[in-house]
Amino acid sequence: MPALPRPPWPLPALLAWTLAWLLFTGLQRVVSPVWALLAASAVAVAASLWGSTWWRRGLIAAGFPLALALTGWASVPPWAWLVPLGLLLVVYPLNAWRDAPVFPTPRHALRGLNTVAPLAPGARVLDAGCGLGDGLIALRSVYPHARIEGVEWSWLLRLLCGLRCRWARVRRADMWAQDWSAYALVYLFQRPESMARAGAKAQAEMPPGTWLASLEFAVPGTLAQGQLRLPGGRVVWIYRLPLAAAARG
Repeated sequence: MPALPRPPWPLPALLAWTLAWLLFTGLQRVVSPVWALLAASAVAVAASLWGSTWWRRGLIAAGFPLALALTGWASVPPWAWLVPLGLLLVVYPLNAWRDAPVFPTPRHALRGLNTVAPLAPGARVLDAGCGLGDGLIALRSVYPHARIEGVEWSWLLRLLCGLRCRWARVRRADMWAQDWSAYALVYLFQRPESMARAGAKAQAEMPPGTWLASLEFAVPGTLAQGQLRLPGGRVVWIYRLPLAAAARG
């Protein structure tokens, strides 16, 4: 299944807010304001996945309930305002906030990875923190004969990713608690703060000759086997195990 197109900003926010307001006003005629708030907030949170950055996702998800609270247009009990927060925690669990909160891999970001890090047919490849499956799709495009797998902590994202990438094995799990020793390549699109931990985990668990690939963020103090340069200045950092320390200038 091809990656869904991402509407230009601020269209995702305007569409999400408009849809949430229309749904809320319509549902109030048939259900209680609390249930209407739940449904409209769910639409806004789901639409937040359209955002290309973390702050845009937060703005999309929070815009409707904040506007509703500020205008005082509907009368709901105080506890009902926990509903949007609960929905956000379902999609973006607290223990996953230390990692990358649903940063999608661009469709062709890994083109050429197979030339730098060749894999045998049937090799196991892991997307650690696979979100909605954009990384899985990119990995499949360069390793069509590999066994593509993903782990994702959010149960909702894991469900949606599994439906989207039926050809991959997708599990709900903590990427840091998983054993990486069985994988020929582990792919990450995390945050710079996570990369030292990822490098240490790969060094401790992955056999010699296997690969670690990271979009945009390098493992600090580590020599990369190769790089892929993407439009816009992004880089895919490619490391072969065991990791080697970079020379100090």
